[in-house]
Amino acid sequence: MATEKQIYSQMISTKNIRKITASMKMVSAAKLRGDENRLKAAIPFNQWTTAICGAPKLVEGATFDDLPQKTLIVPITSDKGLCGGCNSFISKAVKLAAKNLEKQGKEFDIVSIGDRGRGQLQRLLAQKIKTSISFASSPGTFALAAALKGEVAAAGASEYDAVMIVYNHYVNAVVYKQMYKIVKPFRGEGENEPMVQYEFEPETKHEILEDLYEYTLTCQLYHSFMDGACAEQSSRMSAMENATKNAGELIESLQLRYNRARQARITTELIEIISGAAALEK
Repeated sequence: MATEKQIYSQMISTKNIRKITASMKMVSAAKLRGDENRLKAAIPFNQWTTAICGAPKLVEGATFDDLPQKTLIVPITSDKGLCGGCNSFISKAVKLAAKNLEKQGKEFDIVSIGDRGRGQLQRLLAQKIKTSISFASSPGTFALAAALKGEVAAAGASEYDAVMIVYNHYVNAVVYKQMYKIVKPFRGEGENEPMVQYEFEPETKHEILEDLYEYTLTCQLYHSFMDGACAEQSSRMSAMENATKNAGELIESLQLRYNRARQARITTELIEIISGAAALEK
């Protein structure tokens, strides 16, 4: 049984933890407002890619039949923890996609963005991870997205039939969903030739389409990064709120145990004093 001093020490430690989690919640709330503003700017900036790549799709219930024979999967997670299950959900989505692609006899590799995603995926899919990227700076910018695109391209993105970006889609402060985007290179001949309805000047269509593909991939990464940043902060804010609440409940329980231990000590001391006085009277 814990002594009175041990219970008091644990109670003080828990109070300090509650202060930290409450502060982290307020910091996340402030960061979330900034990330929401950046996401609002990123949505119209990236809206034009929907006509080329199609709308993002929900991971939940997906069979991934729409993926081509050879796919590069790019999950976007965070470098830091203490943000609930937002990173675990992305890892589960990648594992689900990997399982379905293997059943369909399709090839895939992974370029992991974020330390948390790398750590979780290495347990089962280490042989499929080509490279891992950590965020260079925060908050995210288009320049950072361009740098991430460079790392993805260096991993051989052009050699794949498509790049699948898996990320958390921010809905509101308490809800986020796992989505994926498919970005395919603009290549093909004959009936499969892309953008035949457009004229290109100068007549270097191949080079223009390569540049367009790189810019499209950068825009998609930028929007996904901004969306995931909002989801991360909202998840961290909820996690710290729950941690603060749990710490408060634990402090109440420890306070009750401390009071009981203190009362037992005082009662024992009174009994000893009374017993001693009674012995002297005899």
